[in-house]
Amino acid sequence: MKQKILPYLLLAPMMLIMGVLVFYPIAATFSYSLKKWKLTAPGDIRFIGFDNYKNILKSESFWYSLQNTLFLLVLVVVATSILGVLVSLFLNIQVKGAGILLAVAVLPWALPPYVNGILWRFVFHSGYGFMNKVLIGLGMVDKPVEWLTSRWMLLVVVAIVVVWRSVPFMALVCLAGRQSIPHGLYEAAKIDGAGTFQIFRRITFPLMLPFIGIGITSTSVTAVNVFDEIVALSGYSDMGKNILVESYLTTFTFLDFGKGSAVTYLVMFVAAILGVFYLKSLNKEVEY
Repeated sequence: MKQKILPYLLLAPMMLIMGVLVFYPIAATFSYSLKKWKLTAPGDIRFIGFDNYKNILKSESFWYSLQNTLFLLVLVVVATSILGVLVSLFLNIQVKGAGILLAVAVLPWALPPYVNGILWRFVFHSGYGFMNKVLIGLGMVDKPVEWLTSRWMLLVVVAIVVVWRSVPFMALVCLAGRQSIPHGLYEAAKIDGAGTFQIFRRITFPLMLPFIGIGITSTSVTAVNVFDEIVALSGYSDMGKNILVESYLTTFTFLDFGKGSAVTYLVMFVAAILGVFYLKSLNKEVEY
């Protein structure tokens, strides 16, 4: 009897902490999303059901931010996946100083997202940015490009910053997948006369797919939850806002806790869908 109870007793402190720090805020946020609750009218708090969700789905601002979110999602996932696989193959090459290269590759991932955004802001600033100086010096443009004052240009810059931060993790995951492939498969393929491209297409890439799937899912969650980079590059302007910035503005600028909580739950819903794919990618078996 004691042996059956012991595991639950050991888990109890962690479950208590999870309940206070995770489950309670989730439940409380959902209850807020069902209420009319504006700090500008503190005496008018009442239950309104799913009206906040209905109003959000009718809001042009929400759909605008959702478009930006999906644009970033596609751009970041595609670019990070391609670059992550290429970097992992490069890091897998046994050369002197490989450990130093690995440390350098991980550096963007180790820096805080807001710091990454500020660094890239110096690169793309229209007045003193390094990118414009290079383009003008090469004669590719006659005047500075307004990277951060155009909606789609700004989103591309945000995507570059997020990709810069996401590639190291993607590369490490893919590197782990590459190094888990038995070396005997490559020796057998070479004996059979397979070329480098055939080996990559028939052996390396298929066996790395589960690891690539983990990296893609993690990158997708990162792309949906971009916040610091957008704020660092453009502040809280409407131009480059995604669904997370929309939630922040609704809650803390317009002081509408009810509607802001509803937007937050929609973000959580999107992240939960991506989380399902992440768990499925973890459970995939690799056959040699």
